[in-house]
Order: sequence, then structure tokens, then C-alpha cells
Amino acid sequence: METNEILLQRRGHVGHIVLNRPKAINALNDAMITAITAALRDWETDDGVATVLISGAGERGLCAGGDIVAIYKHVQAGASKEIFWEDEYRMNSYISRYPKPVVSLMDGVVLGGGIGVSAHASHRVVTERSTVGMPETRIGFIPDVGGCYLYSRAPGELGTHLALTAGTGTGADAIVLGLADYYVDSIDLPALVEALAEASADEAIAHFARMEVPPSDLAKDRRWIDDCYRHDDAEQILAALESSGEPKALQAAVELAAKSPTSVKLTLEALRRARGMATLEEVLDQDYRLGIRLLHAPDFAEGVRAQVIDKDRNPRWNPATLADVDRATVEAYFADLGPDELGLAAATVPAGRPQA
Repeated sequence: METNEILLQRRGHVGHIVLNRPKAINALNDAMITAITAALRDWETDDGVATVLISGAGERGLCAGGDIVAIYKHVQAGASKEIFWEDEYRMNSYISRYPKPVVSLMDGVVLGGGIGVSAHASHRVVTERSTVGMPETRIGFIPDVGGCYLYSRAPGELGTHLALTAGTGTGADAIVLGLADYYVDSIDLPALVEALAEASADEAIAHFARMEVPPSDLAKDRRWIDDCYRHDDAEQILAALESSGEPKALQAAVELAAKSPTSVKLTLEALRRARGMATLEEVLDQDYRLGIRLLHAPDFAEGVRAQVIDKDRNPRWNPATLADVDRATVEAYFADLGPDELGLAAATVPAGRPQA
């Protein structure tokens, strides 16, 4: 499928994928994902391509996530499933297992699906302009694209905090979280792109990466974050935040309480289950089970309406409180889909990252 929303460029031994919807902060749609996957497949066997580079057009960021407006319209039109997620999750897995180095420039806004297209790469670069996060609980969804795989492996409960509150972090935070590897000043990105055309990914990045990464504000808050989010029950976490004497914890309580109760409980459960999963693909299969069911739950449509369609920022969640979302309801979302399973885990085995 051809689309001008993805630009494919060749320079030296680099195959460069440019997400090209700058007015939408390069939000992903299915045509873009199809084009990205096709390019990766072509370049996998092309001896002239040694490194793949992923970046975003415009000044605002790499990618603001998936095109949730398009998904919302599919739901309103009566779609029984969302093919976008199938294609996206397969792409996420493919990037994570790609046999050649994949360099992602996580400059500017990198949210939701933007994490999926970049944070599973082998060489992940952030800058002083980076804003990273998974905002899904804000729209009645869960951190998908393998976000729970990444967040569940972050130090302590830092990932739990950001996942439940739909919080964001800086480039320095992204490195602490394990979402990125290298910190490069944004002014040096054009020169880095030029260097990648001639040198290996490791050599080129080493020349521009800062030896000392700026302090992470998120890491400074780890004491109260670990203490409040250590519970496996969302109501206990909220109570711990509300009873904390830390002002930031009290603000986190306000943020968490405003999110979809169903999404908060499903996200916490998904994070805890992801900790025990060996591969990204197991988590992506879990993401798919939850996504298919949330597609038909009231909060997803309501969340998108409130945040993106009507923009009144006043979603009416159903159920309205954490206490109203019982354990049986949570368990039902995680049930096997039978013949409709995505099946990524069954087709893969653990794999290491490529080096260059």
C-alpha cells in the first residue's frame, strides 16, 4: 500500500523511515503501519541496508500515538474488531526482533503508539525535547503496543505510576525507565543522521551521545512512588496516595481518580501479569485480548469523545468508581479469545537485540 504519510529514504547504508503526518504529530494509521512493515521486510534482505532509521516529520515530535479518531469512527460504525491493532502489534514485534539495527529518534512528543514504533528498537535516542508516555487510561483504554512489557520492567513502581495516571516523562526519565538508551542534544540530530549513513549505529551514536544524562525528576520521586504503588489493588494504591504527605503523591491521586476506573484496574492487572511474561509477544497477545473487549466497552468511546471529539474533558465513566469494577469483571477481560487470539507468542521464541 502506497501512502505519502510515510517517506522512505536511502542514504549511504541507511534505510530511513519518516513518519509524515506533522499536523497530527505523525499519528499512526493502518496505511502507515502497512508501509512501515513493507519497508522493513524489503530492507531485511537488502545487503545495501545496514541500519534502519525511524524519525518523525515536523518540529513537534516523533509520534503522538495511534489515530484514535479513526478507530472511534470504526466503533461508531459498528466494527466488531479493529484490524489496526493486529497490524500494529505485529509491527511492534517485528521491530523488536529485526535482524539489523533499528535506530529510533524519540525527539519531541512520543506517546502511545509512538512508544510502540520506537521503544522496541535496538538503538533508542532521546533528547532534551522528548516527552514520553502512555496516556491510554485518559481515554478508557490500556497502555498497549507492549507498553506494559516496558513499564513492568522499569525500576520499582515508576512504570506503574506513569501507566495508571497517564503521566509523561522527559528524555532523562525515558532512559531511567528503560524506554531509551542514548541522550543526544536535538541540535545534533541532523549530524547524527548524516553519520549513520556512513558509520555503524553504535559508532555514529557514540560520537553524539552525551556521557552524562541530565537528572531524572521521576527517579528523584521513587521513594514515595514505590511506597504508594507497591499494592496489587488499585483502591489501595489510591488510598496510599491520598494519605501520603508528599504533595506530588496527592496530585497523583487526583490524576488517578480522574481516569477510567475500568482502565485503571485493567492496566494494573496487565502490568502485574506482564512482569511474569518472558516475551514482548506474550504481552502483545494480552494487549489484543484487552483491546478487542475494550472496543465494545462504554469507556473507550466516551474517553475519545471527551478528549478528542467534543473536547469537553469531562468523561462520564461507566462504572464510575474503582469499587464498582469487581474482580470477576477484570478477569473476564483477560480471558482467552479462542480462534480470535492474535497468537504472536505461539509463533516466536525469546530473541536478543541486534548489535552494530
